[in-house]
Amino acid sequence: MSIAENIAQVRQNIEAAAREAGRDPKEIILVGASKMNDAAACQEAIAAGIDALGENRVQEMTEKLSRNAYEGAPLHFIGHLQRNKVKQVVGKVALIQSAGSCSLLHEIEKAAGNLDIVQDVLLEVNIGAEEAKSGFLASELFEAAQEALTLPHIRVRGLMTIPPADTDRSTNMQYFLEVRALFVDINEKLFHNELEYLSMGMSGDYADAIRAGATMVRVGTAIFGTRNYNL
Repeated sequence: MSIAENIAQVRQNIEAAAREAGRDPKEIILVGASKMNDAAACQEAIAAGIDALGENRVQEMTEKLSRNAYEGAPLHFIGHLQRNKVKQVVGKVALIQSAGSCSLLHEIEKAAGNLDIVQDVLLEVNIGAEEAKSGFLASELFEAAQEALTLPHIRVRGLMTIPPADTDRSTNMQYFLEVRALFVDINEKLFHNELEYLSMGMSGDYADAIRAGATMVRVGTAIFGTRNYNL
């Protein structure tokens, strides 16, 4: 199947999951996770109506930017962001989805301040409390959000999470519901219900994420096909 056909199928699945949850499918933003796919594939996805593209790697993103890979759609950074690469991302993307530490938030603030812009971010939640994964623990999130609110060149737009990879469907769903509850809590208490984005779900679980309340899903292989990590 072509990228356009895959996007159409994903859209159908999004619509079915949203309607099952009593939601409007138009609420769901589809981000194409375009890691290891070239500029032509990105442009094909944009032509097929993808809402945004998301990149995981700064070097790959920079190279594809030079080829105008993302022209016609917003670009998000969705991978782990090292502090020494923040300058290469801030101002280049519409949204940094992986702001997962206070030190990273301050580095983004510094870079955005130097450019005199406000950078939109999502706070990443390490909902499985995995030692090898970045992101705020659920117990840290409220305080982190309060700190982010003090930074004038950062605008928090919502939350992002990636549940542990080895969990079964029911456990995964519980993680999604927990992050949804955190989203509702900080939205009401800190952000005057102005947060818009709850980014949860990838190719294998985006339908469940939507049932749990996601407003944004990050779909890679279901759109672009299986990645060849041996290249």
